[in-house]
Amino acid sequence: MGLSSAAAGEGPQLCVFDLRRGQQEGQELDKILFFHPTDCPILLQLSVIGLCEGIITFARIFSPDDDCEVIESEKHSHVFYQAEADIWMVLVVEKNKDIESTWRCGALQGILKEVHSLFTMFHGPIRTLLDRQPSAELARGHLRTFFTDYLSDFNAGKKIQLPTFRDCLKERGTVQMLTISREVALEVQSLTTVLGSCLGNVMCQSLVLFEDLLVSTTLPPDDTLNLYTYAILRLTPRALLSNATSWSYLRKGTSVHAGPTSSSSNGTASVERPLQREKLYKGKDGFVAAGSTTSEVRGAVAWVPILWFQQAEDRMHLCVYQHKNITILLLIPASSLINGDDGIAHVKRHLLENASQNIVTLELKLSRGWGGENAYHVGGYRYLLVDPDRKVSRASPPGKVTTLSKDSLLSLNRLREEIDLEKSRAKRSDSCHDKDFEVCIRAKNNAWVIAKVTRGRELYMALEKAGTVKEHSLQTRTPK
Repeated sequence: MGLSSAAAGEGPQLCVFDLRRGQQEGQELDKILFFHPTDCPILLQLSVIGLCEGIITFARIFSPDDDCEVIESEKHSHVFYQAEADIWMVLVVEKNKDIESTWRCGALQGILKEVHSLFTMFHGPIRTLLDRQPSAELARGHLRTFFTDYLSDFNAGKKIQLPTFRDCLKERGTVQMLTISREVALEVQSLTTVLGSCLGNVMCQSLVLFEDLLVSTTLPPDDTLNLYTYAILRLTPRALLSNATSWSYLRKGTSVHAGPTSSSSNGTASVERPLQREKLYKGKDGFVAAGSTTSEVRGAVAWVPILWFQQAEDRMHLCVYQHKNITILLLIPASSLINGDDGIAHVKRHLLENASQNIVTLELKLSRGWGGENAYHVGGYRYLLVDPDRKVSRASPPGKVTTLSKDSLLSLNRLREEIDLEKSRAKRSDSCHDKDFEVCIRAKNNAWVIAKVTRGRELYMALEKAGTVKEHSLQTRTPK
């Protein structure tokens, strides 16, 4: 495992490579599709990927039906993800004695899965790009800009700060839903019907968000997750505010290196770089546009990217509209837009003329019933509830999680690692049936750390004042 130790102290490494390429001696460089950091010496890139390829080959000898996921060495952890057939993503992180850098490999693999899913949604499968241009320059260009923009979210000064034990009550790759009343559900249904008819006889798909929570979707679960993830990263009011802050930061003279910008077929770089923070803002008409809020470029480019969905037969144009805390993501079948920009303009007019009142009414009702960021807080508990099959989660508010001590979080993080291993073993032994189990651990600070898996659903909790919580539960329990 010593080959990767040459990068000690240089921070995490993320690489994407194709095992079908570079099989001839002297052509090994051809298999590298992306490597972070981009200024890493070529010889080091080759040694890291050569080591990873050797590990994959070795693991397949003993377990041909299961992908290699994690390899631990003395100084590094290697987290693997086979994104597509023979296309691998590997994250290499250095081990150190700093407790603050304690991570969970399952959370790191979640990063690889998320960035690949987002990339595919905007650019299509990597293999398709390689088949389209065998030289791989097209794929490398898209991967370089997209992955670099994605990794910018983890920037902490000059280093990348990956999720640590302090994020153990978060679950990447899940949707957080808003609980609504029957009355509000009828309003949502009415709005969804209007949105679906924005192109006449052609059915449009939609997602509706309130704050950072999903209210409704007409897409299948996987496509919903990908679009929801992107919305949370860049499109909701909170994300756009963060975008504006990022732009102001850049305007003051601090630059973030994101590699060269590629141009799209219509000449707009914004569509090619959908994760570039400073590119998106809410226009005066309520639709999200590309450019910035500065006067010299305001409204420079209409922003309607084309998306590729896993379970849809047609590519979709994405049109985003906001009203206060509501975000509407409208998806228009690309094959149905005969007039291009004129067709998009028609859809926008239809939305403004026919859906505005529905949106205003829905936003008003949701705001009245909204309990704020602590709406789903349960007194005394810090929890995470995950339904992997539905790709849904609910968790204690981040502000409440920060009140937990370091010992509690470290214990919960270790417990989650054990649960990950147990789930992996159970899946290999019997993939058709979920295994139920429950674990309770007393942490060093006398807090109770609990994990329970039932019928595939997972619950993680930390109770630092168990006696107080029990008393509170007894006082608030309603009689049958």
